[in-house]
Amino acid sequence: MSAKKVAVIVGSLRKESFNRKVANELIALGAPDLAGEIVEIGQLPLYNQDDDDNPPAASTAFKQRLAAFDAVLFVTPEYNRSVPGVLKNAIDAGSRPYGKSVWSGKPAAVMSVSPGAIGGFGANHHLRQSLVFLNMPCMQQPEAYIGGIAAMLDDRGKIKSDATRDF
Repeated sequence: MSAKKVAVIVGSLRKESFNRKVANELIALGAPDLAGEIVEIGQLPLYNQDDDDNPPAASTAFKQRLAAFDAVLFVTPEYNRSVPGVLKNAIDAGSRPYGKSVWSGKPAAVMSVSPGAIGGFGANHHLRQSLVFLNMPCMQQPEAYIGGIAAMLDDRGKIKSDATRDF
């Protein structure tokens, strides 16, 4: 049986993003029956419903790429108790026009990491609300909000502790 393909969507564009570092670690540590791959979202133009009949090439390519995946893992920081605008834009681009969502039926999981203490709890739960509407069955347990992430990674972005890696 071939590995299930998992699209990994990182909700941060920051060059030294903790979320990207953790996403790369999750891909490397993943089970043999899962093949994770980061799908970039920074190239997407802002979603505009006026473009639904003739979407921008980057949006079309994004949806075509996502269609090849079996599931989606969102790894996101929290901005103002919600998801970053770039992630919301990617969700909107993939879900439109109405009735042609690339997300529908794809199993999903959410992980949020933050240098702060509550680990992106608000972003995690806000994103889950959108996933319900998008018809993405979302893994309920374990919930993953990782606070204090800066202390858990070395200068190469690798997890320092075996206990954290095992978790």
